[in-house]
Amino acid sequence: MEQNVQPKFLLNQLAETDRVEFYKKTYAHVAGGVLVFVLFEYLLLQSDAVVNFMSMLDGFKWLLLLGGFMLVTNYAESTAMRSEDKNMQYLAFGIYILAEAFIFVPLIYMAINFTQSGPELLNQAAIVTLALFTGLSAVVFFTKKDFSFLKTGLTIGFFIAIGLIIAGTIFGFNLGLWFSVGMCVLAGGTILYQTSNLVNKYTADDYIPAALGLFASLMLLFWYVLRILMSRD
Repeated sequence: MEQNVQPKFLLNQLAETDRVEFYKKTYAHVAGGVLVFVLFEYLLLQSDAVVNFMSMLDGFKWLLLLGGFMLVTNYAESTAMRSEDKNMQYLAFGIYILAEAFIFVPLIYMAINFTQSGPELLNQAAIVTLALFTGLSAVVFFTKKDFSFLKTGLTIGFFIAIGLIIAGTIFGFNLGLWFSVGMCVLAGGTILYQTSNLVNKYTADDYIPAALGLFASLMLLFWYVLRILMSRD
């Protein structure tokens, strides 16, 4: 006997109340992801073995770690998007958050221990990142503009950024402040694109993969905001 399969509709095909409920769930999961990230980061920084291991990574070892991180990112995003099992979606989200926390270890360790401002610098970076994220999200919601046209430019930008990171690692040159500024611009474009896609790409049940995409953009922005503030400290 065949089971009746309920058709799924994109968010822009649903009533306003359904869209609002989706937004609430999505941003609640982004906030939850940030809290879990903070917890993971705190625990990882308590481990001398993890800190020492991450601090020793340089050159090709760091590139290998970035490659592994990209594989984890691809796995988490594809699993969260394709699986209809909420437990699998949460597992993918959790794995991605742990991967982010792991790769942030050396940067946050340096920010805390090798800058004059220390933990205050982290607070400043978090405030700036949250303000930018909120402002860019508000632009999308208030203007209702479709930013899907940014996809090609963002893709090219990320490939250029990856190429520069690889070249900088191989030839030993510092990418500098302006690279971090450029990456902040790229992260901002990603936030616009991801926020715009909420109504054009996802159904009402896809709040977990939607949250994962926004969380990834938020963490990318935080990484380079923190690097900018560290370079000025």
